[in-house]
Amino acid sequence: MDELLQILNTTGFVSFTWGNIAMILAGAVFIFLAIVKGFEPLLLVPIGFGIVVGNIPGMLEQGLGVVSEGSVLNYLYFGVGTGIYPSLIFLGIGAMTDFSTLIANPKLILLGAAAQIGIFGTFIGALLIGFDVMEAASIGIIGGADGPTSIFLASKLAPHLLGPIALAAYSYMSLVPVIQPPIMRLLTTKKERLIRMKPARQVTQKERIFFPIIAFLVTSLIAPGGVVLLAMLFLGNLIKESGVTERLAVTARTSLIDIVTVLVGFTVGAKTTADVFLTPRSLGIFFLGALSFSIATAGGVLFAKFMNLFVKDKINPLIGNAGVSAVPASARVSQVMGQRYDRTNYLLMHAMAPNVAGVVGSAVAAGVLLGILGS
Repeated sequence: MDELLQILNTTGFVSFTWGNIAMILAGAVFIFLAIVKGFEPLLLVPIGFGIVVGNIPGMLEQGLGVVSEGSVLNYLYFGVGTGIYPSLIFLGIGAMTDFSTLIANPKLILLGAAAQIGIFGTFIGALLIGFDVMEAASIGIIGGADGPTSIFLASKLAPHLLGPIALAAYSYMSLVPVIQPPIMRLLTTKKERLIRMKPARQVTQKERIFFPIIAFLVTSLIAPGGVVLLAMLFLGNLIKESGVTERLAVTARTSLIDIVTVLVGFTVGAKTTADVFLTPRSLGIFFLGALSFSIATAGGVLFAKFMNLFVKDKINPLIGNAGVSAVPASARVSQVMGQRYDRTNYLLMHAMAPNVAGVVGSAVAAGVLLGILGS
């Protein structure tokens, strides 16, 4: 009997808590949304399973958790905590990004800039409810719906909040099709939703090659703090557009980014244990993330309406939501919303301009905050 009791005490059943159950159910919901509803499965499946794994009782006691020095999960999480994984993800994003629409219609970069209002609005909100300036800056980046940038900045300014911030950022990236459409409908009229935008001009290969070089120089000089992310993003794009490094471009946008995405999602999920996430501060981060993402979406849509007061070729405000940097999910939402009102109206390529501008904008915003607060 003593031996049986000893075996029983080594199992997770004896130390299960309601917090463990709640988090495991949350992980199951993430997996459900990915498989059944199709919400960004490449993100939600590894995150959801990671949450389940991280909340198995007894892991920490046996030195197997993410925070357990020398454990496998601890080594895998190293790339998150040091900002290595976000940089590699940006390399892959650059290798799969087409800046042609932005080059052809550069005024759409303003929509990407307008959407960053969510970052700075939430930064102020986080300060008002009691977070310190480092924490508030890290939380604010969630408004850009950019998981890698959120991880990168939080790892530098508020590593103790990295788990909840990363989970919130990736969750809202995945829930773009749920969160954005009601805001877009609320802020636009039927007439505005039916606006047809002129086809973009053809961009030459020379323009596509020069763009990442010039854009890197300009943005990194504005925000030296974001130079690593910006360098990897534009290097990936230069590899893609140069025409002489196709093997590298294919690897960066397929194998590399897929492997890193799995590792990021799984380890971030495993870091989100009940004792870390089910606290007022962590739940506050999740709430602020939703608020910042909503503000960013509204900012892009409203600024598109504002631009229409001054431009001859009208902009369909439905592409304003793509100013957040959830690539290409938010651009797809623009397309789906546009075709709901006119099946022959194709907004995807137009929406990709503010979408990629949002990626650059969130990296610049993170660089500015890191430059001010990290020095």
